[in-house]
Amino acid sequence: MSQHPHSSDSHGHDAHHGHEATPGIHFSLRGYLTGFFLSVVLTAIPFWLVMGKVLPSATVTGVVLIAFAVVQILVHMVYFLHLDARSEGGWNLISIIFTLILLVIVLTGTLWVMHHMNTNMMPMTPHDARMVD
Repeated sequence: MSQHPHSSDSHGHDAHHGHEATPGIHFSLRGYLTGFFLSVVLTAIPFWLVMGKVLPSATVTGVVLIAFAVVQILVHMVYFLHLDARSEGGWNLISIIFTLILLVIVLTGTLWVMHHMNTNMMPMTPHDARMVD
């Protein structure tokens, strides 16, 4: 018995397309434009905060920039990568958690190394400082 090339196979998959669309996610121009607009805003505000020296200290500015970066990552994941906790049977959520763990390890290690390098560097003499300028 031959099947029509456009019929579904015995597993419920579309034989013509080879995969099923993820239910609940709609790819539209409006969604991409929303993501683009949010990305531009989430880039412009931190740029203004740094260039205008709006916040009182570098520490507060850094914390606010990190918060904007996290929101920007979430916007990209939802609007451009179409990732959420329900799609792909939960595997997207596991990969997101794994990525976040790696990101925390890399960022913490980088900040730790930079802090200790700064602490342990030899102080510059006034003569050395003039040569750098």
